[in-house]
Amino acid sequence: MLLEICANSYQSAVNAQIAGAHRIELCSELSLGGITPSYGLIKEVVEVLNIPVFVLIRPRSGNFCYSDAEFDIMKQDIQMCKNLGVKGIVSGVLNENSTIDLKRTEALIALSKPLSFTFHRAFDCVPNPEKSIKELINLGADRLLTSGQHPKALDGIALLKSLKKQSEGKIKILVGSGVNVENIAEFKKAGFEEIHTSASKVIATESSVFFGENPQTVSDVDTIKTILKIIHT
Repeated sequence: MLLEICANSYQSAVNAQIAGAHRIELCSELSLGGITPSYGLIKEVVEVLNIPVFVLIRPRSGNFCYSDAEFDIMKQDIQMCKNLGVKGIVSGVLNENSTIDLKRTEALIALSKPLSFTFHRAFDCVPNPEKSIKELINLGADRLLTSGQHPKALDGIALLKSLKKQSEGKIKILVGSGVNVENIAEFKKAGFEEIHTSASKVIATESSVFFGENPQTVSDVDTIKTILKIIHT
């Protein structure tokens, strides 16, 4: 089983590698569901890490329907990531009715090549997951990050298993959201090959209290090591 750490900062990325994680998805503002990280952060992380770095391409928080200008920004960010040497792109676009925007998603996949492409948790909004995973396979997506259309992946495990069976190995199912030390064994038992988690802890500071309800978090070395121990047992 491969462990991908959702890293929301330089320190989280470094901690993931120190702990032995297999890959990271780099993003910013994890409390908002993640947005595209800065050029400087991507560059520094790629230069320092030896494990594969995937980057989230999402120009803002909120829904996954984008204006022409936002879509152009996404394409420019993908090209930037390719120039910086990242190994994978994590993205996706929906229509206003929450179905997959096939034309725009296909364009992102094509632009990302030869990098690996993961369609992210926008999938958990689609009205027909069985039809949508077929569409992603046809578009050539390499991987699908999903919680089984539930806030927490453990609650969506029935759909996750169904999607895994339906995929027939044509697209990898990357299980994410609420994956932790307590439940990782359930996903291993179910035969999933890739797991996604932030494995984070809160860094309590006076300034984080002053500036509101979203304190700084960082991926925790000890938590990642514990998850890896369970995976390898």
